[in-house]
Amino acid sequence: MSHLFPNYSRLPIDIQQGNGSYVVDSQGNQYLDLTSGIGVVNLGYGHPKVQAALMTQAEQIWHVPNLYDSQLQEEVAQKLTQNQKSASDEPYLAYFCNSGAEANEAALKLARKATGRSKVISFEQSFHGRTFGAMSLTGQSSIHDGFGPLVPEMVYVPFNDLEALQAVLDEQTAAVFLELIQGEGGVIPAEVAWVQAVAALCQELGVLLVVDEIQTGMGRTGTLFAFEGYGIEPDLFTVAKGLGNGIPVGAMLGKSHLQTAFGPGSHGSTFGGNKLAMAAASAVCSVLQEGDIQVNVHLRQQQFLDGLQGLSKVQAIRGKGLMIGIELADSESLQSVLTQLRNQGLLALKAGTKVLRLLPPLTISQEETTAALAILQAVLA
Repeated sequence: MSHLFPNYSRLPIDIQQGNGSYVVDSQGNQYLDLTSGIGVVNLGYGHPKVQAALMTQAEQIWHVPNLYDSQLQEEVAQKLTQNQKSASDEPYLAYFCNSGAEANEAALKLARKATGRSKVISFEQSFHGRTFGAMSLTGQSSIHDGFGPLVPEMVYVPFNDLEALQAVLDEQTAAVFLELIQGEGGVIPAEVAWVQAVAALCQELGVLLVVDEIQTGMGRTGTLFAFEGYGIEPDLFTVAKGLGNGIPVGAMLGKSHLQTAFGPGSHGSTFGGNKLAMAAASAVCSVLQEGDIQVNVHLRQQQFLDGLQGLSKVQAIRGKGLMIGIELADSESLQSVLTQLRNQGLLALKAGTKVLRLLPPLTISQEETTAALAILQAVLA
């Protein structure tokens, strides 16, 4: 009998070790991990620079409350925002927390307080987290079921549909929350022209544009943040997952004029900006700024796309960078495919009802990608 709530559908695998793109379970079985712990371990397991930063910080102090200055928080904030200035040269400021859901909660609170408005728009099949505010932002009824009344004045419209958005976007709207690639919803990329039109509408009506970069950020799509490839300037954006390479950490970044609505006492987190988390995040940012990682993302993206062509069970391939969705022709086969892949030593994810999702470490090598493709081709052909 388990002593845990059964809120997760757990596989009978107890992963105990990890190195690079591989993990090993308690039985000694090795798996090539194309999940990165659900898009978290972007730099691979046991990355030496992140590990060294953690060990150094662990020998000093682990936790200091946000009652005092934190040079480490300032350092990470500067690294995250140094290339993100608005057309008016307005800088972005950072707020640190422990997860993507917390980052989105902070963005929701700030958007309502800063605008004095309460209506918030997000998109069908979106996913923003499972806390009450983040769950209410999520446009999936299966996530809402059984939890009673949600946070009020949430409106969901179809993704990539400008007319549907125009019909509900008005001067009572506080914010639009947007994923540039809907991860949990099926790896659905946003159309560039649509995103730019959304940004223009928001600016025209004084609506804050909030880009959820929880899964797409930290190099996953080939740039540090996905919005850099869309030619837009979010008012707020949120990151987590890959920010700590496995250490729990999240952040909300917002334009500096919003600081008047987020003064002392307005929001907080006991563990937000924890010393260990900031040490890991700082190391991650430094590694991603070196440039080699992004070159590898583009090379491996093309290798995966080339290797997945012409497979009989594949209906479509979507995504950007190393966020790849493989839509299967038969939705009933998704679970079977995941099982077959696992039995051959490869871990993958699902997205929606018929999409196989690949989120390999951004450091995955050409040889490892070749090995992964051999297994994928054997199962999907």
